[in-house]
Amino acid sequence: MERLSKNTYSGSKENPIKVLQYGEGNFLRAFVDWQIEQINQKADFNAGVAIIQPLPQGNAALLNEQDRLYTLFLQGMENGKPVRTHSVIGCVNKAINPYENYQDYLSLVGCETLRLVVSNTTEAGIAFDPACGPDDAPPTSYPAKLTQFLYRRYQVFGGAKDKGLIVIPCELIDRNGEKLKKCVLQYAEQWKLEHGFIEWLNQSNTFCCSLVDRIVPGYPRDTIDEVTKELGYIDKAVDVGELFHLWVIEGPKWISNEIPFEKAGLNVKVVADMTPYRTRKVRILNGAHTVLVPVAYLLHLDTVGEAVDDALAGKFLTQAVEREIIPTLDLPKQELEDFAKAVFDRFRNPFVKHYLMSIALNSFSKYETRVLPSLLEYLSRTKELPKHLVFSLAALLEFYRGKRGEESIALSDEDAVLELMKKQWAAYDGTEKSLLNLVRGVLSFESVWKQDLNLVPGLTNAVAKDLSEIEKSGMKKAVEQIVQGS
Repeated sequence: MERLSKNTYSGSKENPIKVLQYGEGNFLRAFVDWQIEQINQKADFNAGVAIIQPLPQGNAALLNEQDRLYTLFLQGMENGKPVRTHSVIGCVNKAINPYENYQDYLSLVGCETLRLVVSNTTEAGIAFDPACGPDDAPPTSYPAKLTQFLYRRYQVFGGAKDKGLIVIPCELIDRNGEKLKKCVLQYAEQWKLEHGFIEWLNQSNTFCCSLVDRIVPGYPRDTIDEVTKELGYIDKAVDVGELFHLWVIEGPKWISNEIPFEKAGLNVKVVADMTPYRTRKVRILNGAHTVLVPVAYLLHLDTVGEAVDDALAGKFLTQAVEREIIPTLDLPKQELEDFAKAVFDRFRNPFVKHYLMSIALNSFSKYETRVLPSLLEYLSRTKELPKHLVFSLAALLEFYRGKRGEESIALSDEDAVLELMKKQWAAYDGTEKSLLNLVRGVLSFESVWKQDLNLVPGLTNAVAKDLSEIEKSGMKKAVEQIVQGS
């Protein structure tokens, strides 16, 4: 069987390089490169990608062995049905390891058509390392590499205003574009680069913060023999991602004119402020996970997919999101409902087995960041406590008792949280008074909640009431009361 290459695949086209990509990993290839391929095919963008391997070890050589071609499988739920597709991505012109081919990397500095820089160098990749110098070949840190590249581009084109770049990092950190630009300016200062470069950097280059969302399992190691048989060729760079994708870019509107995401039908939003979209993701996607885990697991369900499809757990979660989380957000209602629908489709993805216990790690801090803001905002707007979100907090306390029937739960959290819960449950003697004391003790744990939750009107008694019901009647009957009473 032949290896994937331009000899075996004739669909690729050598386009002018418009995208410089720091990172050759699974995510960028399934997210950014797939989108460039879509724009090329559907909107005549005619863009080639030059991939720069950010670390000495990586996949540039592997990609070059098959002419930078690779197969991407996308799989998930669409309109209530499982869908699995695959296509060859052919927009990558170059894959360079700058630690071995530094001059090839530098040759891109003078590329007339280059316009966009993207990156995904892990969350730790956007950091200032003072050990990096302007003449390193190359510098070790990504921001230093970018500073060096931009400075040399400034020199080559004599500071021409139209030779600046759009820089959109995809690292999963808040305000990633701002942090990257701050690092670049730090290097410019440390390296004593001239004022003219700083002006060009600020006036001719656009650094954007961005929010990315697509689950990318990557190379299908466990099923590669079946995948190879299905393809009819060998591809050592196969990538796998989910169908859903979202890219929120905080930047000027003209970006969407220059890069025709919309014409290609992509789920890309260029906005003035990405905060509402980040809040939407945290509250609905991440918040739904956190609300679901203790309730579903104590209903003896083990995976997210099972839980969402379960008549009781699924209804509980749907009501929590639709009635108590969405009303606290400020984006258009239809947009929020569409996003929630997409989230539930993602949870039902039959190609991904997502275990509840795998997302139960540090559940207290997750509740504080993902769910508590919705609870408090709902109370502020309606003057009532949200029943489902309160119940999920009570279920969390029950979960941290460490038992599911006769089975022990492998709790994983900070030592202080585990010690607190062990102490509180040890003092419980089965009476309502001791249960109320338990709830008070947990809600007063300010190092997690960042406040004393006993001061939230009615919350202590509401959590104690739900926890008492779980203790007396079991999780199933307690959840039924919440669902039926809504």
